Amino acid sequence: MPAIEVRNLCRTYKVYRKREGLMASLKGLLHREFSEVHAVRDVSFTIDEGEMLAFLGPNGAGKTTTLKLLSGLIVPTSGTATVLGHVPWKREDAYRRRFSLVTGQKEQLWWDLPAQESFRLHKEIYRISGPDYDSRLEELTELLQVTDLMQQPVRELSLGERMRMELIAALLHRPDVLFLDEPTIGLDVVSQRRVQQFLRKYQAEQGITVILTSHYMKDVEALCDRAIVINKGNVIHDGALAEIVDRFSQHKIIELHFASGSEPNGIDRFGVVLEDRGPMIRLQIERQRVSEALSAILQQYDIEDISVSERPLEDVIAELFASDEEPAA
Repeated sequence: MPAIEVRNLCRTYKVYRKREGLMASLKGLLHREFSEVHAVRDVSFTIDEGEMLAFLGPNGAGKTTTLKLLSGLIVPTSGTATVLGHVPWKREDAYRRRFSLVTGQKEQLWWDLPAQESFRLHKEIYRISGPDYDSRLEELTELLQVTDLMQQPVRELSLGERMRMELIAALLHRPDVLFLDEPTIGLDVVSQRRVQQFLRKYQAEQGITVILTSHYMKDVEALCDRAIVINKGNVIHDGALAEIVDRFSQHKIIELHFASGSEPNGIDRFGVVLEDRGPMIRLQIERQRVSEALSAILQQYDIEDISVSERPLEDVIAELFASDEEPAA
């Protein structure tokens, strides 16, 4: 039985359409006009126990709405979903004790109190026994390297330190499912790496099921093998992370090392020059033209070395949604 099963899930909002001008505003008092926004549209997928999956898409694609549905924070317009055998929006206590939601844009810790006071509150809410609480807290604080910060008010912590405290609060009751919504947003590179390393280690040891949304592709590549890509509320890809580049990238990168003294005049007719550090040049070439271009280049130039690679995942994702300017939610 899958840990998470979603079938034809939809969430639609009615949005009031306010027209410009005084007369239009007065008419709006008597006759209000609404338009429908499909935040999530006929989404279906399954996730096995112990899987860590990336949930990707542009702003407004429906990622956060889907996580809210699976967390039971909002109710769907139609469709079904089960998480660990529970229907999330029934909000049963038995389900609440088995999942956690962590978002980089919302804090669950008391701002003016040390984090350890918030942790004690979580202990009572989730009815964690004293010995279990002590051992879990010690384990998590050591893994996240925040033992010396426990007595410091949350407002005095850096953003990276606060996020690590948020993760401790979310994992104290040992949830079986963890929803991560932009967990490293705004963090510096060092803090991002610490969070990545912790999540990879913790998930591997505990075998929990994780859904990760992030615009930071380094998170995704470091943690996930499978990805679901959602756009305008619809799933447009569900499969291996590596397949996204093969499926959606329209270009490849060719790196050329020219022989000493060789002049690469006119090389830009084969593709876009991304980098020119003679005698090395990197070109972006349309996938279907790579073989043809390579053959012509080797015939016309004195090349010492050549390599062909895929574009970075973050570039492919950015290109995929570059023309999609209108948000769906």
